[in-house]
Amino acid sequence: MSQVWDSLITTVGGMLSAHGPAVPEAAKSYTPSDFSIHFFLQLAIIILACRVVGWLGQKLLAQPQVVGEMIAGVVLGPSLLGLIWPDAQLALFPKETKTVLYVGAQFGVGLYMFLVGTTLQIDHFRAKARSAFGVSLAGILTPFLLAFLITPFLLTVPGLFTAGISRANATLFMGACIALTAFPMLARIINERGLANSSLGTLSLTAGAFDDAASWCVLAVVLATFGGGSGVAVLAIGGAVLYAGFLILFGRKLLAPLGEAVERKGEMSMTVLAITMMLFCLSAFFMDAIGIHAIFGGFILGVFMPRGLFTAELKKKVEPVAVVLLLPMFFTYSGLNTRMDMVNSPSLMLIALGILAASILAKFGACYAAARLSGEDNRTALGIGALMNSRGLMELIIINIGLQKGIIGPTLFAMLVMMAIVTTVMATPLFELVYGRKARETGELDALPGTLAAQAA
Repeated sequence: MSQVWDSLITTVGGMLSAHGPAVPEAAKSYTPSDFSIHFFLQLAIIILACRVVGWLGQKLLAQPQVVGEMIAGVVLGPSLLGLIWPDAQLALFPKETKTVLYVGAQFGVGLYMFLVGTTLQIDHFRAKARSAFGVSLAGILTPFLLAFLITPFLLTVPGLFTAGISRANATLFMGACIALTAFPMLARIINERGLANSSLGTLSLTAGAFDDAASWCVLAVVLATFGGGSGVAVLAIGGAVLYAGFLILFGRKLLAPLGEAVERKGEMSMTVLAITMMLFCLSAFFMDAIGIHAIFGGFILGVFMPRGLFTAELKKKVEPVAVVLLLPMFFTYSGLNTRMDMVNSPSLMLIALGILAASILAKFGACYAAARLSGEDNRTALGIGALMNSRGLMELIIINIGLQKGIIGPTLFAMLVMMAIVTTVMATPLFELVYGRKARETGELDALPGTLAAQAA
């Protein structure tokens, strides 16, 4: 009996271990059931952490749910859980399972951005085309100008960039990092703050989309010089332009029958939902395959989807699962690749603060100035600058690519992570200070507590 009991204890204790074939050389490999066991446990812990940290962020820091989810991802990674309880962190998130989590993360964030695209108000963009173009252009050119000024110094500091990288490539990469706007987070903040149908929200989201797309194209150019060949950049930029052009010319007309089918029946059938999801997957596949990112495939398709009852039904059927179940995987996956203990000297901290200051000036300052020059009032321009300044997990994605491809070192990676977190955390309180509080007092936006309560429910 004792042998049975000891065997049971051993089996339970090794539940999260690898269970490869029963031969010595393969015993530590992962089987499909091992991936399944880890995935469901990981997902449960991720959901719990995101809801708890998100709730604490709302109550204690007046941050939207999305910022709490971003912090929760870092908490579950090596930066906190890995320091406090490394054995548990490694057992919960072994490196072999990250591929499965990565796929779920891309699906979640891509699906969410597809839903965001369906809420984009094209008429608002047309009415604000001049402002959107000015903000977007300023949000791209100014970061690259500042990158041109600071990169020569950064190249002199050992360990920031990979040895042998050219000044041009280092400058382009830094410019892309600074120019990024946290597109998924920007969308979440806009939705949670009641800005989804406002001209300010549409203008900020559209300008952020253009800035991020431009940054990814620049990254493609940089990667092309690291062994990928010029075809990488040509495929990324050319493919994106052709796909966007096709949707602009034919998208509305080709997709209109889906909306008509929903209107006739009064609800979205499973067949229409299946076709819609298939189109989303194909769009995400195409943009990912050409080297941009799956989220842009989801977003741009959503922009040209039918409106009205179709959008309402799609949101009702898909959004709860996307927001509560799938999207948190995106934040956690990025958090698992984040190390916050690399900036460990006063000189490195000063460099990190300098990069942070340059990044805020390049986005908040430049986008504010561009909005003012385009005719926006001071309060709206400040609100746009506050929203565009957020970097979030898009920054973590691009710097992870830079680290994996040998463009930057771990120390610069940590500095850019700090910049991403600070600019994201400051976005919401800064926006409320310069725009949101007054807008709620005048009735332009809904009261904040009600909005947050609805999101937290």
